[in-house]
Amino acid sequence: MTPAQLSDALVDVLTALVDDGQITLPDGVPAEVTIERPRQKGHGDYATNVALQLAKKAGTNPRAFGELLATRLEAVDGVAAVEIAGPGFLNISVEAGAQGRVAADVVAAGAAYGRSDVLAGERINVEFISANPTGPLHLGHTRWAVLGDAIARVLAAAGAEVTREFYINDRGVQVNHFADSIIASALGLAKPDDGYAGGYIDDLATSVGEAQPGIFDLPEDERRAAVREVGYGIQLREQQTTLERFNTHFDIWFSELSLHESGSVPDTLARLKELGHVYEEGGALWMRTTDFGDDKDRVLIKSDGELTYFASDTAYYLNKRERGYGNCLYLLGADHHGYVGRLRAMAACVGDDPDVTLDVMIGQLVKILRDGAELKLSKRAGTIVTLNELADEIGVDALRYSLARYPADSPLTLDVAEITKASNDNPVYYVQYAHARTCRMIANATDLGMQLPGEAFDPSLLAHERDGELLRALAEYPRVVASAAELREPHRVARFLEDTASVFNKWYDTKECRMLPQGDEPVAPANLARLVLVHATRTVLANGLDLLGVTAPERM
Repeated sequence: MTPAQLSDALVDVLTALVDDGQITLPDGVPAEVTIERPRQKGHGDYATNVALQLAKKAGTNPRAFGELLATRLEAVDGVAAVEIAGPGFLNISVEAGAQGRVAADVVAAGAAYGRSDVLAGERINVEFISANPTGPLHLGHTRWAVLGDAIARVLAAAGAEVTREFYINDRGVQVNHFADSIIASALGLAKPDDGYAGGYIDDLATSVGEAQPGIFDLPEDERRAAVREVGYGIQLREQQTTLERFNTHFDIWFSELSLHESGSVPDTLARLKELGHVYEEGGALWMRTTDFGDDKDRVLIKSDGELTYFASDTAYYLNKRERGYGNCLYLLGADHHGYVGRLRAMAACVGDDPDVTLDVMIGQLVKILRDGAELKLSKRAGTIVTLNELADEIGVDALRYSLARYPADSPLTLDVAEITKASNDNPVYYVQYAHARTCRMIANATDLGMQLPGEAFDPSLLAHERDGELLRALAEYPRVVASAAELREPHRVARFLEDTASVFNKWYDTKECRMLPQGDEPVAPANLARLVLVHATRTVLANGLDLLGVTAPERM
């Protein structure tokens, strides 16, 4: 019996009490009841404070209300006992057979276990990284490369229709500086002012020349545009290859330049004028964002006629909304705190409710230490460590998991030695090893001719205290995923996996819970029941690691 099933049972009990006239709930019966796992042993398998929450509305005291609930709930199939504790808490004990069925349910669901429809019908655009196509992805992009992808995964697991989008800043002076830097390298000239440095520029100059022989011999007025286009294409493909290696996938790579070429920006300005949220002052065109809580109004067109980035940002937001996304999630770096207010005001200026259509998350900085010193210098980029170098140094799984297990808004320092060591003190190793252990146990069972019992499975045989602890952990997984999606906090999945791995290891070390028969003992129904439990544990660990974009190895 899962927390969701207990919640449904309590909703049914409340409905029956109302229908029978034993209680009155002016606000109606709640759609769900909060079910928790008690912190202390001896307080049952699950607990709820629903009597405390609803007693006053029902015109009675919590203990009396709890007694009404307990009497009805104890008659529900699978509930062994209900105890009223303190002022009105309900401690619920579940029959071993009802609890044990969780294992079979998990195995039957397989990769779908943990998925739900709590966000069904929502179309969410998740935009993250969105780096300039002027250099390799680096340490500064690493956190969102992990968390953006993981957030998208948990949102999809909760039933939302999710699009992962990378906004390519391929318009503006930085792209020209990029082209001029490649030209300077190819022709042996000094790096231009505001240009880019590092060995990757020299590599690009060689690649651009090979891709289009004679390109550096073009007339100066043609050369920059040609080099910009070819160099940009090569660098963008390198970014895409790096992210695929890092197990971060995008559905759409959206060009800023395309907004201007399609006429979206002038159309956006016209719409803002119609809504009355723009004005001219000092020869510039402004958006009156202070009407919606921004600290100052924002320039859309400068006095020299040049469009600002904010004009592009506004057009881009409207483009997303026109493509049918009900919620636009922006994942921004630590230096973008000031963007939250202006983006919300922008959404309001175009007629949207930013509480509904817009979410902005700020990711704090990450430091990575090697031998006590911070990693800063790159072999190829010249100024900062690249994502490829981090993957080489640390490994994709170790880096992804280590970043995913912390909230985005917490500053983070990771030590290379700590997150790569093969030790139970290393969370990623601990979780992956637990999964590998389940695989080894299943392989050993197969060698003995043991197979999943199918309909012969007897869930009541999973009656040991350790069986119950592991079953309750597995039953919690769908709620963890749903919560991670609703709160945009995939670290909840990582911490759940660590807790579940710990519960599993304690179960594994309990001799009364051995899955394999000992010596010449025949395979008993209890052995087969625990084989189902091991399969279920493997499924949950693998599903959870997949939501973090981390592999689930069968051997370690």
